[in-house]
Amino acid sequence: MTAVALPAWLEKCLAAAGLDADHVIEVARRTLDEDLLGGMDVTTVATVPSDQKGVADVVARDHGVVAGLPVAAAVFVLAADGDVEVELLASDGDLVTPGDVLLSASGPTRTLLTAERSALNLACHLSGIAAQTRRWVDAVAGTGARILDTRKTTPGLRVLEKYAVRCGGGGGYRMGLSDAAMVKDNHVVAAGGVGPAYRAVRAMFPDLRVEVECDRLDQVAEAIDAGADLLLLDNMDLDTMRAAVELTAGRARLEASGGLSLERARAVADTGVDFLSVGALTHSAPVLDLGFDLRPNTLED
Repeated sequence: MTAVALPAWLEKCLAAAGLDADHVIEVARRTLDEDLLGGMDVTTVATVPSDQKGVADVVARDHGVVAGLPVAAAVFVLAADGDVEVELLASDGDLVTPGDVLLSASGPTRTLLTAERSALNLACHLSGIAAQTRRWVDAVAGTGARILDTRKTTPGLRVLEKYAVRCGGGGGYRMGLSDAAMVKDNHVVAAGGVGPAYRAVRAMFPDLRVEVECDRLDQVAEAIDAGADLLLLDNMDLDTMRAAVELTAGRARLEASGGLSLERARAVADTGVDFLSVGALTHSAPVLDLGFDLRPNTLED
């Protein structure tokens, strides 16, 4: 594939979603290269005339929330070296039902079929994350608690996966290790306690957000005394979470994490915590079933 710029409308769409076009191009190219293994789509080359053109649609096969349509569009554009037209017929974050046509692509049939799996792998995965996030958001609706993602993401896909969480109504605090601090159990051990660990981070990085992980109520008290205003309650039961909420008395925001399930999400939110951080949003989301259907009546040589 030669170096191809994305069409202006697609770059604008990605920018509006908060996605960097160069990063999307990198992921799309890597995904296509992984499928081709440096060769060609042997089945498609053998069965499809080289000059045939056609139109195909990405179609929802299940109920859910869609995400990653502009990313799928980029895959088709790059696979065809720009010789393809893509139309988005739904927006990321939309609720979809079986039969909904989400994206239409027209161009060389060989290219459409070669790009099919790469585009669907990304769109199905990201839509699955968005749909999973929406289930959690719906589970805590009305409690005031927000659903957050974690850094438990697929290597190389963090930006897109966290974007998919946003499409589902969730959010997150940090993209990586440098844009915010998280004082965890091993930092506490190394620093000699919750208080010393928090103060060390605050002294070196006074402008960064600092969150402190607490396993016990005495650590909650120590973190509050040290000045922490964002605490992660790690693997606490409901009674201990309620006690932490009472102990902090509004002096810090509280994030429940660890051992959470969709079935008990509302009970956790009802303890009064501000956030639930859920690794399963990204590391365990089932894909949303999307198909790619070539329109037979559009094929032309």
